[in-house]
Amino acid sequence: MSADVAVQVFRSLESQDFRILQIIEVGMEKHEFVPFEMIVKFSKFSSEEVEYRLRRLHKFRLIHQTKQPYLGYTLNYAGYDCLSINTLVKAGVVEAFGKPLGIGKEADVYDALSPNGERLAIKFHRLGRISFRQAVRKREYIVEHVNWLYQSKRAAEKEFEALNIVFLKGVAVPKPVSQNRHTVVMGAIDGVELAKCKEISNPKKVLMEILRNIRKAYLKAGVIHADLSEYNIIINPDMHILIIDWPQYVTKTHPNAQQLLTRDVRNVFQFFNRKRMLKIPEADVEKALAYITGKGRKPLL
Repeated sequence: MSADVAVQVFRSLESQDFRILQIIEVGMEKHEFVPFEMIVKFSKFSSEEVEYRLRRLHKFRLIHQTKQPYLGYTLNYAGYDCLSINTLVKAGVVEAFGKPLGIGKEADVYDALSPNGERLAIKFHRLGRISFRQAVRKREYIVEHVNWLYQSKRAAEKEFEALNIVFLKGVAVPKPVSQNRHTVVMGAIDGVELAKCKEISNPKKVLMEILRNIRKAYLKAGVIHADLSEYNIIINPDMHILIIDWPQYVTKTHPNAQQLLTRDVRNVFQFFNRKRMLKIPEADVEKALAYITGKGRKPLL
């Protein structure tokens, strides 16, 4: 389920609806499905009012219901989205949503506006769209038996943490603005994924800018992206780059730091080779790594 559901129904929700969603969210810390009686108890609404609110939320596709072995409710991603959007709107971070910028395997990204008219990008993490095994392989912080909403919240926290670290060091990333639950708010993202570029007028220049930013992240911020590829490098209309999707980042003291850094560089080189934009020999990977880690000069591509 994409974040479209929440974006469309958010304005239809009333304060009582948000109260019920919040109680279910808190109850999910101990229950897979939060018992109806618990929702009544903590809401301090009548049983009839709670029944009415739950019917509304179910109609809006924000919750799941079970009747066995007891009547209980749990949030789905759309319900979690609504809670996050409500918090961001109340905090004066977000005013309005625009069109989706990308619906991916692990996140939905939307254009948005702040109350003062600043363009933003809002990313809703969506872990669980890929298999559990794939998710664990990619993300060390995933904990088995913990629900996907919590896992997505962890991903958002890690990404926001990474953006704050590297943005301050001048790495070409979206400006971090705010984070709530599984949602990251950042500066506008203009451009297209490198993967969608069939031709680039000056591929050497673009590749060198990518390497300079990997180097800056490593030497100045002590950070490695750890999942870099043509799918999370954005080419702006002015042909400058933006590196996105940082929840898998590691520090350079991580036990697998060099292996992950090498994979990042190799992924980028393989893209340029595969698209025949450049012809980069395998030996240049080592030269690029020496440059990135401060042990060698800028490679002559």
